[in-house]
Amino acid sequence: MPAAPTTPRERLAALQLELPELPAPLASYQPLVVSDGLLVTSGVLPRRDGRIVVGRLGESLTVAQGVEAAQLATLSLLATLEAGAGGLERVRQLLLLSVFVRCAPDFSRQPEVADGASKLLVDVLGPAGTHSRVAVGVAELPLEACLELQLTARI
Repeated sequence: MPAAPTTPRERLAALQLELPELPAPLASYQPLVVSDGLLVTSGVLPRRDGRIVVGRLGESLTVAQGVEAAQLATLSLLATLEAGAGGLERVRQLLLLSVFVRCAPDFSRQPEVADGASKLLVDVLGPAGTHSRVAVGVAELPLEACLELQLTARI
């Protein structure tokens, strides 16, 4: 029996996942800032085949589709984190994951959608991937994206 994966890159391979190219900023801002051992990302949108996943949870998208979108955005977050930290193994601890879900006014399942991101972060980063979290519903997001993620980490 092969040994259990121990590094973030080994865990990604075991999950049969690859990190995408770093997402380009959509306007005049930096994708991340590093200061005094903290790394703060800008918002990251979910992309599939280079296109932003659009829609509104509770209207045009199901919770399962929202979870998948959260996982796609998380892969972009991990690519950003890897670039900013100089490798995923240099992440000491995730601190805060903010999840903004574009949804219908009566939609209240934001935590389920956010779990798509939270679970993947722990699956890839192990104990360093545990984090506090905010998951909120919003009326609109840039380019009609269905969700946006933002992360703060200690490196």
